[in-house]
Amino acid sequence: MQPEPDAKPTPQLTLLYGPTLLAYDFGPEHPFNATRGRLTVELMRETGLLDAPGVKVVPPVEADRDDLFVFHTKEFVDFVQNACVKGYGYLDGGDTPAFEGCYDAALTVVGGSMRAIDLVMTGQTRYVFMPVGGLHHGHPSRASGFCIFNDIAIAIKRLQQQYGVKRIAYIDMDAHHGDGVVYGFYDDPSVLTIDFHEDGRYLFPGTGELHETGRGNAVGTKINIPMPPFSSDQSFFYVFDEVVPAAIRSFKPEIILLVCGVDGHGGDPLTDMNYSTASYLHAVTRLRELAAELCQDRLVVWGAGGYDPATCARCWTGVGAALADYNLPDFLPENWRQHFLKMTGEEAPVGLHENYTSDNTFPRVEKMVGWLKMKVLEV
Repeated sequence: MQPEPDAKPTPQLTLLYGPTLLAYDFGPEHPFNATRGRLTVELMRETGLLDAPGVKVVPPVEADRDDLFVFHTKEFVDFVQNACVKGYGYLDGGDTPAFEGCYDAALTVVGGSMRAIDLVMTGQTRYVFMPVGGLHHGHPSRASGFCIFNDIAIAIKRLQQQYGVKRIAYIDMDAHHGDGVVYGFYDDPSVLTIDFHEDGRYLFPGTGELHETGRGNAVGTKINIPMPPFSSDQSFFYVFDEVVPAAIRSFKPEIILLVCGVDGHGGDPLTDMNYSTASYLHAVTRLRELAAELCQDRLVVWGAGGYDPATCARCWTGVGAALADYNLPDFLPENWRQHFLKMTGEEAPVGLHENYTSDNTFPRVEKMVGWLKMKVLEV
């Protein structure tokens, strides 16, 4: 059957974004604020990415209260709803403040991630990128680390319950261990988690040790990679290429999920890592190849952490362009640089990329890879 003459081709990349997502904002003095997402999308627009062939922008929809209960307890949901009305205090031990509207803002993030899953699983797009999302620290009964409701965990539940997906690969390269997702599915053998993070001895939340590989039937499906402080592209490329393709090919997922937190970048104020834009582009490019090989191109990417606005904008724009096969200019548009100065009071960088970084942590990561190959990957 021939397609209708006016039928539009399936988008290659859908950017899941709308102004309502920017309501998930803890204020201008808090590291997790709306400036990150706003500057990112404006850079995408100024570079022409949003107008490129095969790129579509789709807004989020707000989740329903009942959608939360596949992962969160009713007591916690009630607590957040009440705190939203008060608009002050903390939702955890001191990292995640309540603000007026925080409940609805968090519902929008969850709804966006649910819509991202629906778009990919129903064949309406090849890839989805949601820069404002990826709240991987949220636990069933508590908020944590700037994360109120865990939109990723709810998205995984949706894959399992709505679409009957039996094998889900979740890769997380945020500098902070994605404890809410890893431990939320720690005894679930249908979810492979591969979590790159700065060693928990030096950074929040202090979890994600190498020997934590799952529980019960899920042993071997949880891979924690605690990278030494100051790890660079050199170390990340090596560990990623030695571990991720082998683990994913062995697992044979039906969909790949990536948390592309850019707080492992050398310019981030909250961590001690030293990746450049190259590490994020490498991860996205390799996972895109694996998605094509193993799971009908199904790939969903979230932005998550990253607390230097220029780094977020440059890295996430690069990620979007890599998914869309769009060539970005080497130099950042002057209009965007002037807008960045006006919004932040700081000079914007000139170029999109930096030099590849190297370090002296390689012997430590090489030893870690050897242990994983012997104990988990069995290669």
